[in-house]
Amino acid sequence: MVAVAGPTGSGKSDLALLLAEQFNGEIVNCDSLQVYRHFDIGTAKLPLAERRGIPHHLIDILDPNQLFTAGEYARLARATMAEISARGRLPILAGGTGFYLRALLEGLFDGPARDQPLRDRLAAREARRPASLHRLLRRFDSAAARKIHANDVPKVTRALEICLLTRQPVSRLFEQGRDALTGYRTLKLGLLPDRETLNPRLDARCAWMFEHGLVEEVRGILALGFAPACKPFESHGYKQAMQLIEGELSPRDAVFYAQRNTRHYAKRQITWFRRERELQWLKGFGDAPHIRQAALDSVANFLSPSV
Repeated sequence: MVAVAGPTGSGKSDLALLLAEQFNGEIVNCDSLQVYRHFDIGTAKLPLAERRGIPHHLIDILDPNQLFTAGEYARLARATMAEISARGRLPILAGGTGFYLRALLEGLFDGPARDQPLRDRLAAREARRPASLHRLLRRFDSAAARKIHANDVPKVTRALEICLLTRQPVSRLFEQGRDALTGYRTLKLGLLPDRETLNPRLDARCAWMFEHGLVEEVRGILALGFAPACKPFESHGYKQAMQLIEGELSPRDAVFYAQRNTRHYAKRQITWFRRERELQWLKGFGDAPHIRQAALDSVANFLSPSV
């Protein structure tokens, strides 16, 4: 299998399409937002007409109010890859959710089920004292706290939940009982454009999304009966569009904060993927001719029978 990773806006979808065309591949989504129906503009979801007839999997599989974990993604992605391989085709993962990729390749430990009353208590604590959950996690498991950003409340909540339910540090449990992927050789390609070029592209893309219907898309999702509290609305762009609709932000400020948060997210993605083992960096955008050729060469060498 081949994985195309990297920060948002780096051209992963375009490069994955090229590789799929050249190497008889099918694309498996590895983006935690593109799994949701109706969230199209703000996720840069590739329209069906632009997929060049290449099968795409694990896109539009959930309603916005459905919960979805990295473990569930790993199970579905593995089953999908097996089906693609059985057809004699190459599975090509594409997306920027590094935790999903790692869960697929390395597996996750079999942690305790969600405890909603506990989660409600933790959420109330965080609402009263923002960042208090991260401080609490530092007390229970400093190693886990160092790896999770204080603003990533869902991951902090899950880590605390595991600590409290198992009475063990979650970082210790993460190393136990993992079900790593077997039966595949994996080539991981990472797109790494320089920040000075990436940031203006991200700013332009955010502005384009607001100009081309992001707010209207959010209004349409709400009109279908989905609540503003649905998890996908927490993501960059959608959160600001919701704040605009609710009168908390002006149109100008909504774009500004969406751009700022997206730049910060891209930086965190790069930091995550730098820790990904055996990832081959391609220092540019996926639509650059020299990057495309380097990727084609890497995959061709990877697929060539060893002598």
